[in-house]
Amino acid sequence: MSEKKIMLEARNVDVFYGEFQAIKNIDMKIKENSVTAFIGPSGCGKSTFLRVLNRMNDYVEGFALRGEIEINGEKIYRKSVKVEELRKEVGMVFQKPNPFPKSIYDNVAFGLKIQGITDKAFIEERVINSLKQVALWDEVKDQLKKSALALSGGQQQRLCIARTLAVEPSVILMDEPTSALDPISTSKIEELLHELKKKYTIVIVTHNMQQAARVSDDTAFFYMGELIEFDKTDKIFTNPSMEKTENYITGRFG
Repeated sequence: MSEKKIMLEARNVDVFYGEFQAIKNIDMKIKENSVTAFIGPSGCGKSTFLRVLNRMNDYVEGFALRGEIEINGEKIYRKSVKVEELRKEVGMVFQKPNPFPKSIYDNVAFGLKIQGITDKAFIEERVINSLKQVALWDEVKDQLKKSALALSGGQQQRLCIARTLAVEPSVILMDEPTSALDPISTSKIEELLHELKKKYTIVIVTHNMQQAARVSDDTAFFYMGELIEFDKTDKIFTNPSMEKTENYITGRFG
């Protein structure tokens, strides 16, 4: 097996909101075609760090970043970077499903149309493929004109993932994508991650440690804005190097 290339790298990253330092000196390398889980107690910086990776914090008052983040070899905080282009490359799936009040078809086609793509056959092919990739096609193929808001929560979340996939990103960020879902929908999305990583690099923030253990190749443990430990998931959960990690994993705090 050849060594996987580094898709995403953070070097000496600090994040401030005004005077408050939310992230302290984070270094991390994430390999392509892998699932990386961010775990840690609430308010530890994991979602802040996730949002730094596609510049979702840019509009937060007082936000400032020091250090460098490279995705696919590109420094994403350079002034010349077009944020819209970056977000095509680095898709985001949120905690609560957020389909647009449009048809199922138009939800998935949305990003392509925004890019100015008008070739109907091309859009249709992308829509169908994206729905197939998230195992939703068989459930919705006869009702593509129906409002996406009529779908169940789990279906809506898979639709939001399909919407992200339609523009063919390289990286998919997921901020607690199953926390609002029932166990059956959750397990469908977890199964999906195993399939999707063959093609994409996935970073998932989760409060659920069993989920992190099930879905990820590597796990990063955040605490008080610091990256305490980052290693293979098996090692983090069975033989962590740091006492703080062990205390969190075993439920002694958090």
